[in-house]
This record gives sequence, structure tokens and C-alpha cells, in this order.
Amino acid sequence: MYNLVKKILFKYDPEEVHYKVMKWLTKAYNLGIGKKYLESNYCYRHTSLEKEVFGIKFKNPVGLAAGFDKDAKFIDELSCLGFGFIEIGTLTPRPQGGNDKPRLFRFPTDAALINRMGFNNEGVDAAVPRLKERNSNIIVGGNIGKNKSTPNENAIDDYAYCFRKLFDVVDYFVINVSSPNTPNLRELQEKEPLKLLLTQIQNINLAYPKPKPILLKIAPDLNEPQLDDIIEIVKDTKLSGIVATNTTLDREGISDKQLIERVGAGGLSGKPLKDRNTEIVKYIHNKTKGTLPIIAVGGIFTTEDAQEKLNAGASLVQVYTGFVYQGPTIVKKICKGLVN
Repeated sequence: MYNLVKKILFKYDPEEVHYKVMKWLTKAYNLGIGKKYLESNYCYRHTSLEKEVFGIKFKNPVGLAAGFDKDAKFIDELSCLGFGFIEIGTLTPRPQGGNDKPRLFRFPTDAALINRMGFNNEGVDAAVPRLKERNSNIIVGGNIGKNKSTPNENAIDDYAYCFRKLFDVVDYFVINVSSPNTPNLRELQEKEPLKLLLTQIQNINLAYPKPKPILLKIAPDLNEPQLDDIIEIVKDTKLSGIVATNTTLDREGISDKQLIERVGAGGLSGKPLKDRNTEIVKYIHNKTKGTLPIIAVGGIFTTEDAQEKLNAGASLVQVYTGFVYQGPTIVKKICKGLVN
């Protein structure tokens, strides 16, 4: 059924389709029997899927990656599709429109997306009341970043503002310094600025009576010495884990070279990222001897893809592009497969 719907949806602009589909999902959720219908068709529960990671109990290991529900507008609706957790954001202190449209592109032959959204969001202050008013008790992660207009030397102020605003309304945090679509952001992954940023955020965190888990989201384009530096910093600052990985600047996995040229800049996600993502997950797991929790995101479409990440050392997985291509049954299918 979804393959037929997808053929129609894929004829239109991906960003417009995203918001239209979410409006349809909201309407379905708000019907008298909508919530029960969605849950009965798309949720799958089994005790063997439950996992405790960085002190949080997850009903299953399959989450929704950041970027899909940037402004925390659809948590209740998305929770009915079986996710074990949802990561909102990336949120910034001030609202920003992001990069010029079009900025999201499909590559169906390769089951991939390229985006250059540019942290488009309504600002963290707009998200907080929505998080307070949600009905679902699903685990929510808060992915935070800096505004495009904020120079890197003042980035800590942006991350600290978002952290404090979200502290009471999310279950864990993700520090995003790895998006390729905000100018100079990835410079914050370099050793000294990263250590300073994470140290100061962790100091703020530890001042609370019950600190929250903090994870760092990294790029897939890092080399081994850079990964070693990041692992060292994450351990030194006592972060709770790593989200591996963000989108890539690499284009090797795309077969339509002319379309790549027409699309231009942006981060690539989907199946072409799968193998590199698994390599990084395995590298971090081996280097830390399995002591550092990893959320794997990149190229997960099937149970086999998810199991590959878990076998490589991931504690949890997230989907985004796979959700777009596989449709709303993706979590149920992965979870049932993991049980079986």
C-alpha cells in the first residue's frame, strides 16, 4: 500500500510532502478512534525489546532521528507509530528560516536524501510549551545547536541557552556540532573548541540535582585520529554517549552524477551512508571496549540493517531516511524482526 502512496508523494517537493503528511497524521490521530487505530497497526511491544541505556528505560531500541520533528509539534502523533524514542530539533535559541528552498532532495534509485535545511526551526522557546503539553510519555531527546548568526567563539552561549530551556522537558540531550549545513559549525568538532564546549555544558548539567544524559552527535567524515580525539574528550567530560552519525559530504554512493551536480551542497543520508556508519560505530565500540553507549543512525531500512548496527556495538538505532522510503510500518517491522 505504501509503495503506491509513495509513488504519488514522490512526484511533489519533499519538504512540502513532509508537512502535508504530518497534517494528515495529526488529523488521523485526532479522530475518535484514530489513536487506537494507529497504535494497533503500527506499534509492536515485546519485553525482549526493552533496553536500559544511560539510565533510561526504552521500550524498544528504534528511535526517530533529529530533523524530522524539529519543533516538537508531532510527538504524540509520531509516538503512535511505534518508536521507542523521538529526538527533536535541532533547536537553536532564536528562530531561523534556514537555507533557501529547495533544500531537500530525493535520490530514489539509491534510497538516499540530500538536505541543506540549515537548522530551520521556530526557536527553543516555542518548543518548550509543546513539550510540556504533550500527552505521550515516550522518551524524548533534545538536539541542540547554535544560530547561524552566532560566531563560533560565542557558540557556548547558544548551547547553554537551549540546554537550560529544555532541561525540564526532555529526557536526554544531543549536542550537534556536526551538521554540514551551518557555516563553520563542524569546526566545533576540533579538539580544543569541542572540549571547551562540552566541559561547560557538562558543568551546567552537573549543577542540577539530577543531571541529564548528554550525547555528542558526530560527522561520518571524520578520520581515525579525529575520532580518537573525540572519544578522549567524551570520556574526559564524562558524556553519556555518542550519536553516530550525522549526514555526509561524500557522494560516492549516488549513481546519478548529473543530479548531484544540479542539487549541489548538502548532507547525504540513507543507504549510501550505511557501511561507513557501521565502520564508525564498530571503531568507537572497539576503542572504548563497549563502555560508551552509541546511538547508530545512517542507512537503516530493515531489521538486518538495525541488527548490523547492534552487532557493531550500538545500544540504540535511529531512522530518518529509511522512514521516508519504507513508510510508517518500518519500526514495527524492525522490532518484530529483532524479536524473531
